[in-house]
Amino acid sequence: MNLLDWDHYRTFLAILEEGSQSGAARALGLTQPTVARHLDALEFAAGKPLFLRSYQGLLPTETALSMRSYAETMAASAAALARAASADSETPEGSVRITASEVIGLEVLPPILAILQERHPRLSIELSLSDAVEDLLKQQADIAVRMVKPTQGALISRKIGGIPIGVYAHRSYLDRHGTPNSFEDLAAHRFIGFDRELAYVREMLKSIPYFPDTRFAFRSDSNVAQLAMIRAGAGIGMSQVGIAARDPDLVELLPGQLKLELMTYLVMHENLKTVPRCRVAFDALAEGLLAYRTTCLADAG
Repeated sequence: MNLLDWDHYRTFLAILEEGSQSGAARALGLTQPTVARHLDALEFAAGKPLFLRSYQGLLPTETALSMRSYAETMAASAAALARAASADSETPEGSVRITASEVIGLEVLPPILAILQERHPRLSIELSLSDAVEDLLKQQADIAVRMVKPTQGALISRKIGGIPIGVYAHRSYLDRHGTPNSFEDLAAHRFIGFDRELAYVREMLKSIPYFPDTRFAFRSDSNVAQLAMIRAGAGIGMSQVGIAARDPDLVELLPGQLKLELMTYLVMHENLKTVPRCRVAFDALAEGLLAYRTTCLADAG
């Protein structure tokens, strides 16, 4: 396959994401003829079609699907290069890409990041929210807040510690269905839980094998969606104690009877530890997350 420049592969990824040339053009701020030329060049270089035209839009061929991971690696490298180029070698400025779970990114990090940018106004933050573990070695992010212990080499990590988890329901749900006072009482209630057992979910469920995960009335891999359903009075679910404590209408169930925590780590590639923008961001995140954990432990009693 002939070598093409990065713009062609960026267009390729946009078509995969949007499912059409017009959608890719809008996403990238390009004209549709430009997108068409990029796709023609890619297919010419590949010597075969990369997409099939259908009433559903452009469907990727097996060749296109096999190319996707390589193009995504190129995208991550291009973004990392742009972040490095934006940074000054002496002062904390430029872009820092941080990855965290949805619930941490939406409920915990905003005030920490606000303080960070007040201290360093020339710092630009990119926040990637996903429960998937982004690969720091491939430079998909600079810093990660993880709920599983890092195992890759060439990473430095700071153990934040266990964030306590409780089981909660909204007062409106309890008014309608009663308050369970024992684990046996839980059998009569609706539960909000996970669709798939990701790594950190499996770690948590080891501590509570009696939790009725097979009877979830509402399932979602999004912790934010689960929290929203608990707040809506849809059933009983799990939440970080510090987050639930902010809502006076959320009631902790069976307090003191569960010993459940989410072990948390802050991780960064070792090559970035002397880069000012990454160092100050790492230190600020560690400070803020440790303070948040202290608040959670106090709320847990």
